[in-house]
Amino acid sequence: MVLPTSLPIAVNPIKFGTDGWRGIIAADFTFDRVAMVAPIAAQVLANVYGETTGNRKIIVGYDRRFLAETFARKAADAIQAAGFDVLLSESYAPTPAFSWAAKKLNALGAIVITASHNPAPYLGLKVKGAFGGSVPPEVTRQIEGLLDGELSRQESPGSLEIFNPWPSYCEGLRAKVDIDRIKNAIAQNKITVFADVMHGAAAGGLTQLLGMPIREINGDRNPLFDGGAPEPLPRYLSQLFRVMRTHGRKDSTNLSIGFVFDGDSDRIAAVDGEGNFLSSQILIPILIEHLATRRGLTGEVVKTVSASDLIPRVASLYNLPVFETPVGYKYIADRMLESHVSIGGEESGGIGYGTHIPERDALLSALYLLEAVVQSGMDLSDIYRGLQSQTNFFSAYDRIDLPLASMDVRSRLLEQLQNQPLTKIVGQDVVDCNKIDGYKFRLADDSWLMIRFSGTEPVLRLYCEAGNLEAVYERLNWAKDWANSF
Repeated sequence: MVLPTSLPIAVNPIKFGTDGWRGIIAADFTFDRVAMVAPIAAQVLANVYGETTGNRKIIVGYDRRFLAETFARKAADAIQAAGFDVLLSESYAPTPAFSWAAKKLNALGAIVITASHNPAPYLGLKVKGAFGGSVPPEVTRQIEGLLDGELSRQESPGSLEIFNPWPSYCEGLRAKVDIDRIKNAIAQNKITVFADVMHGAAAGGLTQLLGMPIREINGDRNPLFDGGAPEPLPRYLSQLFRVMRTHGRKDSTNLSIGFVFDGDSDRIAAVDGEGNFLSSQILIPILIEHLATRRGLTGEVVKTVSASDLIPRVASLYNLPVFETPVGYKYIADRMLESHVSIGGEESGGIGYGTHIPERDALLSALYLLEAVVQSGMDLSDIYRGLQSQTNFFSAYDRIDLPLASMDVRSRLLEQLQNQPLTKIVGQDVVDCNKIDGYKFRLADDSWLMIRFSGTEPVLRLYCEAGNLEAVYERLNWAKDWANSF
């Protein structure tokens, strides 16, 4: 028998992106590399946050991916050998739970073994700071800068203890909502709660928070993610759509709500009672309304440049200031550390709160959305339609990632945008171009098309919001044709 010849796998250098280092398991992401990176990350955390915490404590956690707990133990052992005191999680948990633990336990920070929403072959390492959120780029640059050097070690190893991250985290989240009212509504069959945890770290989370079972699907550990990816997008949610639509036909007397959590439970989407997908572009306005009217929260609404125009319109209903950032939750977190923020969110599903740590947290978002439905007695989509009516703003939104033939094509497109800016798109005049992150073209009919480039690969990211989906796809297709002409 002749065995097939494997294609060579290129081993990529260790490079930290906007939220950690990720790579292919056994090629880029190996035990030796984790054992090298983890203590260096711990040392940099000590250099940056040591004076604040006054200790050498590091949290180590993990999600449910292939060998995640084994990689976490390898990281913990290497960090301990370097003279740090390690608290290693006894089980998987959401990444926000480890950020919470870092702040609550006054640690230097947390090392979390997770690849978030990436497909099955990937694993990764996130670095969280003592303040309870992702460390800024200057910290990850310090980690990268020490990878080729020699780590200075303590004369003796630190300690290693096992801890359960769930109780403190759940207690902290429960305190932010009227948990008893939510539980009573479920017990009285006023609302039915569904959750697709996508085989990830949110499994069992709502049950623990509520102290009662909900209708959870894909709660088993499946590191192959049914051949897809643990990302809260409609193409991965056929089972949740089917289950909720069947429930709606059988029981129209109670409200129903479905939540979708990504692999490490820091991103969220939802499904309404009629089985319609609700992205964070829809959820953020609902959350603004709930926090302002029923929770009485004030403070800035922080949005990325790719987020819906409905967000500032809803914020203005409640006299809340709006601050706009480039794409990436790290920019929202930075704003949370320096200003009074009510809520901050990005179009990819990351939402965080000034009442919490500066970290996106899908389970807390689920609790706030549950509270909004229970207290209003309305389906999520009904709340959303009400906000559209109040602001007289109705729109549709979508985004696509367009692979380019090469980095040379990327360079030519970028040069074109820099030197010969677009003046017309699908017959509409361009009236403004926002360059805070990529190129966001505002058109005469108040729709917008945004073009961003991946920094590491030949991929063009295209975003559009317009009056209806037909107009959205017309603009996105125009942008695809324009890019493919180079």
